[in-house]
Amino acid sequence: MATIREIRRRIKSVQSTAKITKAMEMVAASRMRRAQEHTIAARPYAEKMREVLADLAAQRQEDEEPQPLLVQRPVKKIELIHITSDRGLCGGLNANINRTAASFIMEQSVPVTTVTLGLKGRVFMMRSGQQVRAEFTRIGDRPSVADVLPVARIVIDDYTNAVVDQVYLCYTQFVTTVTQKPMLWQLLPIEGAAEPGRHTEYIYEPSPQEVLAQLLPRFIEMQLYHALLESIASEQSARMVAMRNATDNANDLIEELTLTRNKLRQEMITEELMDITGGAAALV
Repeated sequence: MATIREIRRRIKSVQSTAKITKAMEMVAASRMRRAQEHTIAARPYAEKMREVLADLAAQRQEDEEPQPLLVQRPVKKIELIHITSDRGLCGGLNANINRTAASFIMEQSVPVTTVTLGLKGRVFMMRSGQQVRAEFTRIGDRPSVADVLPVARIVIDDYTNAVVDQVYLCYTQFVTTVTQKPMLWQLLPIEGAAEPGRHTEYIYEPSPQEVLAQLLPRFIEMQLYHALLESIASEQSARMVAMRNATDNANDLIEELTLTRNKLRQEMITEELMDITGGAAALV
């Protein structure tokens, strides 16, 4: 059984851990609120941009040359943009999104190359033996559109040059503070863009195809930026919850150790009293 001195050392150690996790929880809560605001503000723009782009693509005439980023061809190779965090201590967030990406790759009958955003995703793909086309780390908690421009350039070049035939985006969507949902959807070619007889409510100048040509690269950039914001908000929320749980567990352990220490002290006092009583009885 541990001595009182050892238990005291453990209590001090756990108390130090609890202080650290509490501080990390407060930092994550502050960053989470800011990340949530940016994510929620970007959602309407990203959704509307996708809707308008699909409408533009549906208006192409048969005699018009299709846009390179919308050309559908037999799938011989797929590119997966995989977004994770750079740091851990955020519960099962990275494990869940890595599992989603791994399941998608295993289901494919064609080669899959990956573009990773975040250190955890890069390490997972490298250890799994997957082909990593490019990697981006240390983006930070306050990304801008400029941070995703290199990623967008890789995606656009690979699809335009027929290096890949489909592009998928894998990230974590922020739902609530305690709920984050792994997301996987097709980025290119745009799904539902060629629906026949689609009705439009917009008038485009100078022409739908010219607007589409200018809008497509911006669409890729915006979708990547929005996915990155969603992932950051999810990361900070998951980290805050994980640190709160760690702090609660540390406090529970401190209570158990304190109770154990008090029991040992009581036993020691009882034994000393019995020794004193026994010695006094022997003298009589």
